[in-house]
Amino acid sequence: MTMPTAGVEQQIEAAVSKAAPWDLVTTFLHLIRESGTDGEWKAAQYIYDKLKGWGADVTMHTPELLISVPRGARLEVLSPAGLGSLRAKTPAFSVPCPGVEGEGVFMPSPKVQRIEDMFSTRGQGGEQDIAGKIVISEGMAMPMRVRDYERRGAAAQIYVNPGQAIHEGICTSIWGTPTLSSLENKPKSAVVVINASDGARLIELAKSGKVRVRVETKLDEGWVKCPLNTVWIEGYEEPEKFVMVHGHLDSWHEGIGDNATGDAALLELARVFTANRGKLRRSLRVCWWPGHSQGRYAGSTWFADNFARDLTRNCIAQINIDSPGCRNATEYREDVMWMREADTFCRDVIRDVTGQESRGKRPLRAGDYSFNQIGLTGFFMLLSNIPPAKRAELGFNYVVGGCGGNTAWHTEADLLDVGDPDVLVTDIKIYVAAITRLLNADLFPFEHSRAAAEILEQLEQYQASAQGHLDLGPAIQAASELKAALEQFESAAKSAPAERHREINQAILDIARFLVPINYARGERFDHDPAVSLPVIPKLDRAPQLADLASNHQLYRCLQTELIRERNKVVDQLDSARLAAERVSANTSR
Repeated sequence: MTMPTAGVEQQIEAAVSKAAPWDLVTTFLHLIRESGTDGEWKAAQYIYDKLKGWGADVTMHTPELLISVPRGARLEVLSPAGLGSLRAKTPAFSVPCPGVEGEGVFMPSPKVQRIEDMFSTRGQGGEQDIAGKIVISEGMAMPMRVRDYERRGAAAQIYVNPGQAIHEGICTSIWGTPTLSSLENKPKSAVVVINASDGARLIELAKSGKVRVRVETKLDEGWVKCPLNTVWIEGYEEPEKFVMVHGHLDSWHEGIGDNATGDAALLELARVFTANRGKLRRSLRVCWWPGHSQGRYAGSTWFADNFARDLTRNCIAQINIDSPGCRNATEYREDVMWMREADTFCRDVIRDVTGQESRGKRPLRAGDYSFNQIGLTGFFMLLSNIPPAKRAELGFNYVVGGCGGNTAWHTEADLLDVGDPDVLVTDIKIYVAAITRLLNADLFPFEHSRAAAEILEQLEQYQASAQGHLDLGPAIQAASELKAALEQFESAAKSAPAERHREINQAILDIARFLVPINYARGERFDHDPAVSLPVIPKLDRAPQLADLASNHQLYRCLQTELIRERNKVVDQLDSARLAAERVSANTSR
């Protein structure tokens, strides 16, 4: 689609400074920005004051969020003698525990090869009795693993990180502030994390015989007011329509690569777009979220809950900024995420700015993607990354979830040398290009026919895996009809007269409100699914289980009924998206 904004884009890109964002980075070096603490408030005030000084329209909200801040942990090997106390940390939302002791039992874990694996690995299955015992396993203390071992009766859990560092983390699956129904999913056991060398010795003891350990954890948990800055940069033609660009303010330790560099990118975007606001047809909203690291995306979830109507009616897309501008992170081919409808757009932006081709990945149920159930098209999360050859050279032999792939992620070592001002400038220019093109586009550059094709392919796979136990024919037919209607809609839009562009653009947003929840959510609209990995069309992902339940008539029929109802919801949404496309196509062809 034509982007008549090259001149504006170049002007804004030329205004990007290396010094201005780096000033924030160096300031944040001295601030421990744990959620709700004095350090986070000072960081928020720094951003607020800068924005006010530039004449920006800034608001500081103060939501009350449920926050969990680790304050210490202890792991003692009681027997056999020799190891004694081991250095340990506890993740956010572990249960505070003055002491629990028991027999340690080793549960192996599949190796994490990709960032997706970090959010999908479950507890090891099998028949081993772990009730009342303390599980020792490898990897990060991710929510699905913690939950699975708790359900099997583990008294406590120990995780062995893959390197010499111990990475901070969060072990609850609850996305944002709990509800009465989700509160029961809060972790109920003490969890600690140790490093690889200590863990290797502990695992060998557990494998060879009896090992008895004692676990202690300390955390500050409660409802805390947190600062949430938002900036509004108003466009001149359709001021109600906006792009939302956002990232998290809180951190573990100084958190330079995760996410001071991201906060700096957001501030620089706010500066250059405020200075060029008279050149923007639509509006830009910039947000800094509290409660990401110690609240499981509580800040962005609060915003999604409290501004749902405006987001639903007017948000063109959401762009997440997490861990840009890190040392050695010069590649954009891997781990750059976007929804399928944004595929061509994101590839073009990255190619135009960096000259690199990017393959793109399906967004994880992670970051601050708190807007999937509202139905917002989203792209980016992590951006620049260390090339594989460089990772090997540096000895980075395991995956982390930020800092451009640097293993200082979520540790005390995430200091100033993790950032790189030159890489940060390149990343900011990518954001500038994406934002400018969306704000000034004649037609929004999202191809929902690609999302429909992804949905259709997954429905056909579910149909095959159900082995005749579930009829997904109505959904397959609806997805096929939708794909054809969207291809016609997109073709007609290219030649539509200018007076029809607003109607077409509104239809593009309406279609996203139907398709994004189908593709990325299991729960209902305006809810928030847990922070666990989700496949395409999560509502139907249990279809393959039907064949295995055929011998249990009651469970089989209950699951079959559930899936039929979920199928009907999917069909209704697919049909609604098709009708939205067909209405505009009919008007455009007149």
